[in-house]
Amino acid sequence: MSKALIVYFSLSGNTEKMAQYIAEGVRMAGREVMVKKVSEVKNTKAFEGYDGYIFGSPTYHRDMAEPMKTFLFLARRANLEGKLAGSFGSYTHSGDAPGIILETMEYVFKMEPFELGSFNLKDDVLGSSEGMRACQDYGRVFGEKTSA
Repeated sequence: MSKALIVYFSLSGNTEKMAQYIAEGVRMAGREVMVKKVSEVKNTKAFEGYDGYIFGSPTYHRDMAEPMKTFLFLARRANLEGKLAGSFGSYTHSGDAPGIILETMEYVFKMEPFELGSFNLKDDVLGSSEGMRACQDYGRVFGEKTSA
């Protein structure tokens, strides 16, 4: 069975909630998924054994959060080339972080970008059933795209 790894940073809890909803979607596709905070990933061994990776960060000042930047330097050493890549994040006004993360995964890590691209969700939509379903749908489609 294929497996996905979701790693996120969350300050207010919104991006964490997104990570959990996306993980539910991956499970709906019949895939295994592991969800971790960036602070739980200590070395490149944490990346081993997965077919797809989804990284998430809220947008602060039109950029990803600093802990996610530090995490990406570690991820670069994990040799993720050719693996499926997705990204997500919550925002209040600009939503730039997920796009920056996915571009890093594609152009720096040489990963295969997920066809749905990066996923942004405005904070005020996240608490609705529409927001939950959007996250689950992103995860479900991602799960379907990972190799079986």
